[in-house]
Amino acid sequence: MAGTPVQVTGTVLTTRRVDAYHALTVVAPGIAERHRPGHFVSVAVGGPGTSMITRRAFTVHDVKPDYGGTVELVFTVRGPGTAWLAERRARDTLNLVGPLGRPFPLPRDPVHCVLVGDEYGAAVLFPVADALMERGCRVDFLLGGASADRVFGAMRARRMAATTTLTTEDGSLGLRGKVTDALPSVIADTRADAVYACGPMDTLRAVTAVAMEFDIPVQVAVEESMACGIGVCMTCVLPVIGDDGVTRMVRACADGPVFRGERVRFEDVGTIPFDALGAPGGGARHAG
Repeated sequence: MAGTPVQVTGTVLTTRRVDAYHALTVVAPGIAERHRPGHFVSVAVGGPGTSMITRRAFTVHDVKPDYGGTVELVFTVRGPGTAWLAERRARDTLNLVGPLGRPFPLPRDPVHCVLVGDEYGAAVLFPVADALMERGCRVDFLLGGASADRVFGAMRARRMAATTTLTTEDGSLGLRGKVTDALPSVIADTRADAVYACGPMDTLRAVTAVAMEFDIPVQVAVEESMACGIGVCMTCVLPVIGDDGVTRMVRACADGPVFRGERVRFEDVGTIPFDALGAPGGGARHAG
């Protein structure tokens, strides 16, 4: 049953502002019991009869057993869909599908893990941290954002992690700079064995480069725009290198959103590389 998606009509339990972000806790038992760290849900927005027919994808920040199972979603307003969602109140209902995607793989043995979250991308890392700590892993957080109000989860990270490092681009909280500026020293100081990360593509690209310099594995949850969330519409494809060394255009929703960082061709995201399998003018010749 774990991971098998279901469609549910969930009741909004609570709404809150978390600095620059919105958080909604929704009663969704079928989704909560199937959720694993890194899964996401898709939410219908706009209400009955809306012209906004595509769903919006959100990672899950928290899962609790209350009321049979609740999930908390954290997001920022980016357009009419998320603006509508931000106006929901307790006792409103939402149509959700989940859990979707592939979750974060967890190490078999206790290891030292650095969790890197940029802005609200950090939300998905807290269930990961809980799961890692249950396995005896050491967890260290590195969280950042453009400004203090865009750093998500600092207090919770400080309560649960061995260390928490904060960065802001304007210097209003923690170290001035980006998370990737502080990452080399955090990896060295914590003797990290692995990195888990979520945030904008530029951040994930830089995090992956640092992890590769230290020769440690890195798992990234990509933030690609998704329309269907189930692998049908092909709007969220990105080039990823497979175990056989062949680049394929894979779906972030169904084949991800978690990938090994070194396998994602970040410099080619948004394009179809000429050497990708089946690509016009080249990829088909590399089918093997």
